[in-house]
Amino acid sequence: MRRVIFNQKGGVGKSTITCNLAAISAQEGKSTLVVDLDIQGNTTHYLMGQAIDDPEQTLARFFRETVSLNPFGKNQKASARELIQNTPYDNLYVLASHPEMEALQSRLESRYKIYKLREALEQLNDFEYIYIDTPPILNFFSRSALIAAEKCLIPFDCDAFSRDALYKLLEAIAEVKIDHNPHLEVEGVVVNQFQGRAKLPQMLVEELSKEGHPVLSTRISPSVKVRESHSESKPLIHYAPDHKLTEEFKTLYRELHH
Repeated sequence: MRRVIFNQKGGVGKSTITCNLAAISAQEGKSTLVVDLDIQGNTTHYLMGQAIDDPEQTLARFFRETVSLNPFGKNQKASARELIQNTPYDNLYVLASHPEMEALQSRLESRYKIYKLREALEQLNDFEYIYIDTPPILNFFSRSALIAAEKCLIPFDCDAFSRDALYKLLEAIAEVKIDHNPHLEVEGVVVNQFQGRAKLPQMLVEELSKEGHPVLSTRISPSVKVRESHSESKPLIHYAPDHKLTEEFKTLYRELHH
C-alpha cells in the first residue's frame, strides 16, 4: 500500500507524521519504505541520522536518469531498488532525497516524466507499506507522489490559514484524481499540534467535520519531544516509547489500519 503525506502549507508536520507512522509500521514487522521527495531532506536525516551527500545514492540519480538519453547503452541506469538505503531500524528503508532534484524539475516536466515514480514504486511490491513525504508545494515531485499513491493523508495544524489551504489542497487532489490517478483516495485529515483546551482549534475541527471532510478521530498534541526526537534522529517509538505523544501516533496508526 502506497500512502502520500501531503499539504501545500509548510510546517504542518508532514515529515514528522511520515517518519513516525513508518517507524511504527516497521516495528510491527511490516516491510516499510519511506520515499523522501522533499529536497530539504528532513525525512532522510530523521530516519538515517544524516543526509546523503552523494546524489548517485539518492532519488536525484533516479530522476536525472529518466531524462538522460542513453542511445549507446553506456552508464547503465539505476533502478529505484538499487538506491534504497538501510536505516538503523529493522524493516525500515529509505529512498533518500537530494538538493540536486530541484534543478531537474523543469526538464522532468517538459519531458512529461510524471508517471515515472509510480512505475518505479509499482515494481517494489515486496514492501507492504510505502510512505511518501512531499515538498510543501504542488510541484512536479508532489504531483508525482499523488499519482504514485493509493491513499493521501493530509496534516492539518489548526489555524485559519490551514483551513483555507486545505480547501485548495482538496481541489488539487481532486484534479490529480480525475486527470491521472482515479484510484487515489483521501484517507483522512490528521489534526496535528492540537491544543484541546483552546477554542479556535476545537471550532476549526468541528467545522471541518460538519462540512463532511474526513477528519480522523486521533489528535496529535504539541510536544517538545518531537524536536528532541528530530535532534537525536530517532522516531518517537524508539526515542520515547512510553511518552503520551508516541501513544498518539500508535493510536493514529491503528486508526489507519483498523
